[in-house]
Amino acid sequence: MTRLDEAAWPSIPSQPLLLVPLGSTEQHGPHLPFTVDAVIAEAVARSAGERIGAVVAPVLAYGSSGEHQQFAGTLSIGQDALRLLLIELVRSARTWATRVVLVTGHGGNAPVLSEVVPTLRAEGHDVAWLGLGVPGGDAHAGRVETSLMLHLAAQLVGAFSGVAGSTEPLAALMPQLQSGRLLEVSPSGVIGDPTDATAAEGATILRALVDDVVARIELNTVGQRGELRRPS
Repeated sequence: MTRLDEAAWPSIPSQPLLLVPLGSTEQHGPHLPFTVDAVIAEAVARSAGERIGAVVAPVLAYGSSGEHQQFAGTLSIGQDALRLLLIELVRSARTWATRVVLVTGHGGNAPVLSEVVPTLRAEGHDVAWLGLGVPGGDAHAGRVETSLMLHLAAQLVGAFSGVAGSTEPLAALMPQLQSGRLLEVSPSGVIGDPTDATAAEGATILRALVDDVVARIELNTVGQRGELRRPS
């Protein structure tokens, strides 16, 4: 693996695969930092990059996070800015990288990726994207993300006893989230319950996420929205 944040240009291999981790700067409850999505996306991209010999870009720590804007500290660049940023970033990368995979740790980036990546592919660019998710996991700042952060950056995790938020299925909450009313859904900013989160579970989840990313990259089957599909 080659990390762009540590490398000089002569060390970049010829026509590499480039992984670009995408995150956000948004509230993650009263116990987790604003950088959760960026930390997780970067960790997964680097671990996957080590396994498949990719170049890994610095994480993009800003995304489309309008649903969290009612919480102080959230910094969202919105869909229009993210759209333009990703288009220009991929066009630039493709002058030296044979293939680009965008790895997003923030679900709010998915609508833009679903629009931008097919457009870029129509231009002839070998680019795809994938999101990070745990089947059956909670949605935001709950057990999954808290466990991952306990494993990756425990010093950034605060007390999480009694901070559980709404545990309704995400689909039921989506209309309010899409209209930017997360505060009404969960005053704490948490969707899920972090009560039983552990660092050990975080390590297990991280391995599963990396395995999934590697498998999808190696399979290289791209769906209509530009996403890398999972092996059947």
